[in-house]
Amino acid sequence: MRNPIRPHTRTAPAAAVAAALVLAGSLTACGQEARGGSRYEPEGGKGSTVGIAMPTKSSQRWITDGRNMAEKFQSAGYKTDLQYGDDKVENQVAQLENMITKGHELLVVAAIDGSALTNVLQRAEDAGIKVIAYDRLIMGTENVDAYASFDNERVGELQARYLVEALGLEKNKGEKFTLELFAGSPDDNNTRYFWNGAMQVLHPYLERGRLVVRSGQTKMNQATTLRWDGGKAQKRMDDLLSRHYGSTDIDAVLSPYDGISIGVISALRSAGYGTEEQPFPVVTGQDAELASIKSILAGRQTQTVFKDTRKLAAQAVQMGDALLNDRKPEFNNTTDYDNGKKTVPAYLLKPVSIDKSNVRLLVDEGYYTEEQLT
Repeated sequence: MRNPIRPHTRTAPAAAVAAALVLAGSLTACGQEARGGSRYEPEGGKGSTVGIAMPTKSSQRWITDGRNMAEKFQSAGYKTDLQYGDDKVENQVAQLENMITKGHELLVVAAIDGSALTNVLQRAEDAGIKVIAYDRLIMGTENVDAYASFDNERVGELQARYLVEALGLEKNKGEKFTLELFAGSPDDNNTRYFWNGAMQVLHPYLERGRLVVRSGQTKMNQATTLRWDGGKAQKRMDDLLSRHYGSTDIDAVLSPYDGISIGVISALRSAGYGTEEQPFPVVTGQDAELASIKSILAGRQTQTVFKDTRKLAAQAVQMGDALLNDRKPEFNNTTDYDNGKKTVPAYLLKPVSIDKSNVRLLVDEGYYTEEQLT
């Protein structure tokens, strides 16, 4: 099985590009310069304290998300308490308990484990504290008032459709290609949305044998990566290559997140990929992290999915301001996000596929500067 001809060119859909042009907020943090501005002006609620619980500082995007939200809430007249859980559930639970004890009026939570917060959020409910699930749905509790995220199933679809187009599966009707599958953390509810979105696209090609997973690991629970850890992804990719690709090249890797992609690419480079004789396979990603954007420009990673977290932070502020002022937040999805106890009303933003052909969009939108990409 041969590697496809690359580079593949792809232009972001006009509607998605238009959506990406609506910027929100300004921040310079972690190598990112956010120059856009939201026209939304919150009403009232001044002086309330908002607790912001983020999962980890090990990922660029969570640092940026937390600081974006803190800045936007502060600009709207609120006090903030921003905490990071270091990817340890017990840390995040303790931080939330402390926020409740201090009397914070609103909690915005990007859960480390979406099913581990039932008891602490019952305490929040008992104290009359509103709760917003941020990016990751909080599971198994009625005590969550709103959910702000991106269309996560669409993220998986964008990654899988990119693979289909890059491999030329629609044009090369009889040709087969090798593929390995990676999924996100098993304790993150978003993982199944990414996976389901991708499998809707890839399943027909897997069924017809056009895509061949030589490892046989085609179920989500075989492909998950605990805590989205790039090191764990690298070890798994090392194992897949040594066991199943000794004399056969791999053509594509479905990776759900840039940190996983970096680990996958490290394993590929160690196995000799990245030369003219053995070019890199198509490797997807998510979050448009700076390291991965540079990897795309260098010809290693192939694609990522851009989620403008400035807009997501602005949406969380709008939701929080409404909840703190006894108004109904704006939602655009009230049917699809069942956490096992209730259907949580949500506002979903649109993701955008990025590769070398349209990476300039990130500069045009002020997400990165020219200097950062060089």
